[in-house]
Amino acid sequence: MNRDIIKCIGAVILALIATGAAWSQSLEIDFVELTGRNLVVHYNIDDGTNSSRQFLVQLYSSQDNFTTALTRVSGDVGAEVNAGVDKKIVWDITKELGAFKGDISLELRGRVYVPFVKIKDIAENQVFKHGKNYPLNWSSGNLSGQVNIELFNSSEERIWGENNVPNVGKFDWYIPGNVKKGKNYRLKFTNVKDRNDVAYSPSFIIKPKIPLAAKIAGLAVLAVGVEVILSQKSKSSEATPYGSPVAPPPNN
Repeated sequence: MNRDIIKCIGAVILALIATGAAWSQSLEIDFVELTGRNLVVHYNIDDGTNSSRQFLVQLYSSQDNFTTALTRVSGDVGAEVNAGVDKKIVWDITKELGAFKGDISLELRGRVYVPFVKIKDIAENQVFKHGKNYPLNWSSGNLSGQVNIELFNSSEERIWGENNVPNVGKFDWYIPGNVKKGKNYRLKFTNVKDRNDVAYSPSFIIKPKIPLAAKIAGLAVLAVGVEVILSQKSKSSEATPYGSPVAPPPNN
């Protein structure tokens, strides 16, 4: 694939109407470049004079007639993207499409980001331990329908997921024991009725249920105990090689 066969749909206009007044935002692709197996989309978001709003930005391709958002993407993509110039989306074409040759068109879509749920009780860099249960709580303007709850690591890889969870504001979350320790884990909530409605938790840390140092310390204590027992047995064996000592006969 080369630059000549990449086509871009370059401009998508967004509009927001609220409280009787109107604001307009523009989202447009500036240019696209290839770096190795990655395609980098440079784009701009103009939000007028309002710099406090965030956007949900997603990239689509002509491979499926722009039906499903691309998933092997990183950078300024997804929820909570701020307005600005020279935003970048890095798309790993090989991971998404495998070996690919031919023409492809891209479409960039965005809208003002308003989370359909607000996740409670998870703070930035909070520590969770795998192999344990944690209650998840969230609020929603409409507690009905279903949500998908997924766990992603720092590389945006899906590690765990539970689909069609009732949107009742609570879920008993068990972290599987095979989840690796690490930082920058996030939970993603997706509205089953509208897959564009997503919300992310703050980033958190996952650690082992029993720290490795504690396990090593336990083994060290056990080893010392074994050594003492063997030493005692060795001394006992030297004193009485054939069992309990026999008392000498009494003197007449």
